[in-house]
Formats: sequence, structure tokens, C-alpha cells
Amino acid sequence: MIQIIASDMDGTLLNGEMTISKFNADAIKEAQKKGVHFIVSSGRCWYEVKPLLEKFGIKCPMISINGGLVLDENGKTVVSTPVPPSIARQIMARLKRAGLYFEVVTKNGVCSDDKSKRIENFAELLASIQPDTPFKLAVSLASARMELVNIQYVKDYNDILEDPHNPIYKIVAFSQDGPKVLDPLRAEFDANPELVVTSSGERNIEINHVNAQKGIALQRYADSLNIPMDNVMAIGDNNNDVSMLKVAGVSYAMANGTDEVKAIANHLAESNVDDGVGKAILTELNRK
Repeated sequence: MIQIIASDMDGTLLNGEMTISKFNADAIKEAQKKGVHFIVSSGRCWYEVKPLLEKFGIKCPMISINGGLVLDENGKTVVSTPVPPSIARQIMARLKRAGLYFEVVTKNGVCSDDKSKRIENFAELLASIQPDTPFKLAVSLASARMELVNIQYVKDYNDILEDPHNPIYKIVAFSQDGPKVLDPLRAEFDANPELVVTSSGERNIEINHVNAQKGIALQRYADSLNIPMDNVMAIGDNNNDVSMLKVAGVSYAMANGTDEVKAIANHLAESNVDDGVGKAILTELNRK
């Protein structure tokens, strides 16, 4: 019997327009009506997730920034696991030496030191989700979307490092060359026992504190409710979902997910553009 449902956002709960479909929203609310706990588990910041849920009146806890910051359904911080400033400084220095664009995710939001690069990377994401979208159109859409997203542009990331009231939860590095450039860096950072490196796509790596993982956060949430992991369902599509798919008794990989995720999950959902999350939820709710 499913008592908790945890869903990733990008490439999972969100469709090609990067919104939650009515079908998915209705399925979530149906689960909640039946007493099932729903929790979002995303690499995004909480304030990016909240409006998408509020549009359909969905209120739930959030595992955000890959587990770096966990909030209850009222927005109160439950768990905070930032990257130590000294280590964050080393990561940034290494990425700069590699000539890569990267963003810093803090308690106050996403920070970028290059607006044009930020738009370019968002356009690449849109184009990958909707392959038929011309890149120039994707750039236009990304520029418009950037006006709606709370991005903080800074001249120097060192200013963030020196602010003790604004901890860094995640550093995301990008490369259009993908694994060829990113895999060696992933190996370097993975060698540090205080870090965990995941990704939400082949063109980025996401660097968090080792205890800031979706699986760890989901396990803690289930434990707080005295719910066994056999009664937990998790749905995801990419590398940063692996830890929660491993701990959940019922795990779904999206049809559009990576081969690694599909190999780990014990069920396959339809794609994110075909309401895969909603259909998987209804399947489990109707399971005898």
C-alpha cells in the first residue's frame, strides 16, 4: 500500500511547457484525498517549485536543491545541508580554471555572474525538452522566462562566500560538450568524501554536500511519519533521482529518463509529455 509519493520536477512532473498538467495535478490531489502523502523532490529552489504547485492548489513538503534544503508544507525549514564555504571556494576555483560557466544556489536563490550564459543554458534545456523548437526561438522563450524567475546576478561569487547568512547549497557547472568535459571533473569532486556529484542532464553536473541527497531526505521524511520504505513510491528521470529511486520500495523511471534510471527503477512510466506521473500515481492507487 502506497503511503508516500515523491516526484522529481524537471523531465518528470513538468511537461514540455515546463508546467504541471491538469491530469498530473488531479492525480496528485486524488492521492492526497486518499490520505497519501505527496512530496516534491527537486534540484530546483523551493521558490521556483511553489508557484507551479499553487496554481493547482497543491500544498506539500518539498525536498529542494537535491536535498540541500527540505521544507515542510508550510514552508518551514526542516533540514539544511549546505556546502562548507572552504570547499565551495575550492570548487569554484577549479571550475574557473576549467573555463566553465557555473551557477551557485544559495538560501536566497540562484546566483549567476553572466546573464547571457544563463539564458543560453536555459535555451539549451528548452531545446532538449522540445527537440522541434528552433534554437533561436528557444533563446527568445528563455529570455522571457528569465524575467519571471528570481535570478540574482552578481559580479563576483566571492561576495557570496563571505556572507555567513547566505549559505551555498549547490554549485551547478555547465558544458555543451557534456560528459567529455564534465566526467573528469565529476571524478575529481567525487573523490572528496564531503561531496556528492549528480546531474539533471548530460550537459551539467550538480555538486552538493554528501548528505544533501534526495534519497537521504526521502528516507528521513518517511521515518518522521513512521512509514516503511516499502510503502514509498518515487518517480524520476535523471541521475540526481537515483538515490531516492534506490531507497523507495516502488520506483518509477520516466520513459524519457536515462538508461541508468531505467535500470534501477522497478517500473516504467510514460514520458513527462504524456502525463507519466499522473498515470503512474493512478496505477498505484488502483492496485489491489
